[in-house]
Amino acid sequence: MNIACLGWGSLIWKTEALPVEGSWLTDGPQVPIEFSRVSDGGELSTAICLNGATVPVLWARLATDSLPAACEALRQREQIPAERTDGVGRLVVGESATGALSQWARQNQLDAVIWTALPPRFALLEGRTPSVEEAIAWLAGLRGEQQQHARDYIEQVPAQIDTPYRRAIKQQLGWG
Repeated sequence: MNIACLGWGSLIWKTEALPVEGSWLTDGPQVPIEFSRVSDGGELSTAICLNGATVPVLWARLATDSLPAACEALRQREQIPAERTDGVGRLVVGESATGALSQWARQNQLDAVIWTALPPRFALLEGRTPSVEEAIAWLAGLRGEQQQHARDYIEQVPAQIDTPYRRAIKQQLGWG
């Protein structure tokens, strides 16, 4: 089974135990991504935002032929509690699978695709997407190491993850 993982944030430069085979490729599918999830470290990380603009994400083949093992490795890498059922997204490509992601997966001879599926989070509310003004105010309000960590995160996200929030952050804060 050929399995790939989609990535758009720290997973790309910090894969840890995820069994990535080779390097991350830049010709992934278009996915609606935004800097919209306040992570445990305080940074405003990238997450899928269904109403957001789409960007081409990165992808890598995984060195496993087991979909459950691939999902478990991603869950562990992202530190998603086992009882949480929404943290890892997956698509199994088959005869009845349709849509842009299925088409992209078939073009790349993939049997399955996985990704981090944690929702936006702001003001301690899962599923809440901050406005661009709230996002910038959040980042501007960070101090010391936490602010440096947040800035480093934004600057390490691949340039192709060029979102409206990222452009506003660069314009107003000079980051990334």
